[in-house]
Amino acid sequence: MKLLRHGPKGHEKPALLDAQGRVRDLSGLITDLRADMLTPEGLAVLRAIDPAQLPIVADPGRMAPPWSGMGKFVCVGLNYADHAAESNLPVPAEPVLFTKHTSTVVGCNDPVVLPQGSVKTDWEVELGVVIGAKARYVSEADALAHVAGYCVVNDVSEREYQIERGGTWDKGKGCDTFGPIGPWLVTADEVADPQQLRLWLEVNGHRHQDGSTRTMVFGVAHLVSYISRFMTLYPGDLITTGTPPGVGMGHKPQPLFLKPGDKMRLGIDGLGEQNQTVHAWDPALIDN
Repeated sequence: MKLLRHGPKGHEKPALLDAQGRVRDLSGLITDLRADMLTPEGLAVLRAIDPAQLPIVADPGRMAPPWSGMGKFVCVGLNYADHAAESNLPVPAEPVLFTKHTSTVVGCNDPVVLPQGSVKTDWEVELGVVIGAKARYVSEADALAHVAGYCVVNDVSEREYQIERGGTWDKGKGCDTFGPIGPWLVTADEVADPQQLRLWLEVNGHRHQDGSTRTMVFGVAHLVSYISRFMTLYPGDLITTGTPPGVGMGHKPQPLFLKPGDKMRLGIDGLGEQNQTVHAWDPALIDN
């Protein structure tokens, strides 16, 4: 299944995408697509619905984050060896973990708003892993059974805040609008192998990133197992799994960062595409 939410902020409606790519309204059956509906039992209920019996949404409008009620937004850094190299950092012996705040989460085509004074905001296309079953000290062999599905994530990052301002990475990762997600949550049964997915990103029509999840240092199963040793993962929690090379920070002969008016387009095979326009600081674009 491809599950989604659409509509203005605060008035999102649940839906699914049928086999012909049409949006089908679920709001007559459920009020929202909540995190607690991403369990195996919840997905079984949704899977039993015949899409042909649901109304077609001719104009879904804004594509919202695909589910509500995310508890944790856990991220993995330097998980592609060639990205670590362009960052002038060693390949980590264990996964590098940090968090993005849930206040970063926006829809896949919502504005990306530069924080006040930002001069080094960067892009990162990433595979998102959505938890569907409580995971605590799970084995790598059992880890994928705890995954509800996958999605596209843009891990937007302010590099000056992240690297040059001291402390942890979180301050450069957690700015408002720095976590576009979607357009859909694609359930795990539709992704034959999460380590065989092509992912790419363009800025103003130029392709900067073009990689594959097969080159991850630590695969999805390892990451779910590893992270579950340090925190309990619950349905609706999101793990982003790192980015391939081609970020602005590593651009040659000099770094290239986002500026107002820039347009990002990114996607992952089978998981859909995102399109964002970059804006100067404007709280109205965040709150409305």
